[in-house]
Amino acid sequence: MPATDLPTLRPGDRVALLLTGSPAYVELVLSLLRRGVFCVPMDVGLTPAERAPLLADVDPVLVVEDQEHLEALLAAHPDDPALGPPRGRPVHLTSGTTGRPKGVWSGLLDEADGAALAAEERDLWGFAADDVNLVLSPLHHSAPLRFALGTRLAGGRVVVPGPFDVERVTRAIVEEHPTTMFCVPAHLQRLFAHWNDVGVPDLDGFRLVAHAGAPCPDHVKRRLVELFPAGSTWEFYGSTEGQFTACRSEEWLRRPGTLGPARPGRTMTVDDDGRLWCVVPPHARFEYLGAPEKTAAAWRETPDGPAFTVGDLGHVDGDGHVHLDGRREDLVISGGVNVYPAEVERALTEVRGVVDVAVFGVPDETWGQRVCAAVVGDVEEAALREHARTRLAPAKRPKDYRRLDELPRTPTGKVRRLDLPGLTASPGDGA
Repeated sequence: MPATDLPTLRPGDRVALLLTGSPAYVELVLSLLRRGVFCVPMDVGLTPAERAPLLADVDPVLVVEDQEHLEALLAAHPDDPALGPPRGRPVHLTSGTTGRPKGVWSGLLDEADGAALAAEERDLWGFAADDVNLVLSPLHHSAPLRFALGTRLAGGRVVVPGPFDVERVTRAIVEEHPTTMFCVPAHLQRLFAHWNDVGVPDLDGFRLVAHAGAPCPDHVKRRLVELFPAGSTWEFYGSTEGQFTACRSEEWLRRPGTLGPARPGRTMTVDDDGRLWCVVPPHARFEYLGAPEKTAAAWRETPDGPAFTVGDLGHVDGDGHVHLDGRREDLVISGGVNVYPAEVERALTEVRGVVDVAVFGVPDETWGQRVCAAVVGDVEEAALREHARTRLAPAKRPKDYRRLDELPRTPTGKVRRLDLPGLTASPGDGA
């Protein structure tokens, strides 16, 4: 695409990215952020029906959907450290309890806050010019893109092997000699199983392996500590909206279940309902684009400053370590991907014959949780699966469909989701 066909980008503009991740993808995000232009990374697996309202909400001045377009944009706006630090965070999409995806908007930061944002990540994770970051997850997710951006900002290199595959990742470890990696527990489980068959590659070059996104089974955590260099493995607790804690695995071994203390510059508290709140510095504040009510509900004033919550339940022990007691009851986290039942339910109720439907998660050894749907009505499972394929991205599609005569509800009509696993019949034949 000729540069003359590209729009003029101004501070505060948004650019939607609807293509697979690559080193150039990371480079473009960083280059535009230095200029105060905000990329909106989006899942290429979104169906047209899912994509259209999201684009309307974020109102980008440009939508990039192919590598040629990305490279033309990068050629017109090459990365230049002289431009200074990023002026904010990418606008990642998340969902509230209604399932309506919203952009998390940091606002256009001044140079001092932009520098503080970059320094916080660098100081915590130690990003350096000799780092090689191996990307395992899609870059439209906030955590893998954050680690890749931190690496590039420090002058390091980013390796993007492609869609997760144990053989491809193992080959990249052998050939690229990565020093850092973000992963979810499902990645680790699959890699460890593969390495049990073919042998463990040389992992001595890793100085940082961070995992998050789902509960990590005890045996996986211990295998992680056993295989990687001492002191290199971490768990952190956070969300698209912000980061809360970080904990070395050795600390977890001494305190099983801990998510660690609050990150530097943050304070974790718990309200009377058991919800976790986090006080953050100015550069880490945010709002939800086009959702002032949702923004107001997420924030409150405290003696230590503004604090936000994503609704998770937990407690803080006497030594300041955070423990998670439960995720939001309506949220399913499958392989590190947040799946909101309301969004899936809206799609399934479009199927003829569906009278009522409730989506919930059940424990899964590989993915943390598996998405399930309890359905009331005269409808074939095949019809539900086919409709889900046209309306929902793969992570959101129920793996099990279960039949009920009626859904369990409270006197006020709310579905008792926590009762569903014990009430539903045997699962279907899988997706």
